Amino acid sequence: MAEGGKWQGRADDRRRPRSLLRKILRRTFFVLLLPLALLIAAFLNFADTVASLQPPVHPKADAIVVLTGGFQRIDQAVDLLKGGAGKRLLISGVHPTTTGSQIRRNTQSSADLFKCCVDIGHEAIDTIGNATETAQWIRDRGYASVLVVTNNYHMPRSLLELRRTRPETEFIPYPVVNSDLKTTNWLRNPMVLKSILLEFGKYTIASVRDFAGARPTSGLRTDPSRATPAEE
Repeated sequence: MAEGGKWQGRADDRRRPRSLLRKILRRTFFVLLLPLALLIAAFLNFADTVASLQPPVHPKADAIVVLTGGFQRIDQAVDLLKGGAGKRLLISGVHPTTTGSQIRRNTQSSADLFKCCVDIGHEAIDTIGNATETAQWIRDRGYASVLVVTNNYHMPRSLLELRRTRPETEFIPYPVVNSDLKTTNWLRNPMVLKSILLEFGKYTIASVRDFAGARPTSGLRTDPSRATPAEE
């Protein structure tokens, strides 16, 4: 009888560490599950925000800035300028080898329009640089309100960076919608899903950086930034 109790005691001793390990693993799983659930909720909210973005019906501001990334954006910004939505246009983040004349020809615009009302920014190398370049341009010209033209995925981060560098300016989003996320099942489209996930990740990093009070780099090729007239 004593021998049986001894074996039972040893079995209980072996089960105790396993039971403790299971409790630790279970609690760790739930601890990790909460931030994961919050992250998924934040992503879905970001995607819904992007999907809901629509350009204003009657856009109007002191000026217009377009963040490069495709000629569809630039075409839209030039059309806004032609329609009187703003007095002047900054094309920010243009590659150093691209001239204003090339952009003018690609947008089928007149030389007079580009000479009088379009500036080319060659200094920005990323979205932070776009914001830095745009803020300098706004300070130089004293604009109070600016239409922001960029891809709908890119708009939340663009506004975050612009408002950080120039909080006193009113930035009005004018999203260029490449994909209608409201009427398509974007979760089944790998390319669209990848684009939204990548932009959400960048937006989250930028938000955490601002919350922590970290100072980003200027995002410019040289410092300080200066936008040049398109025909120079």
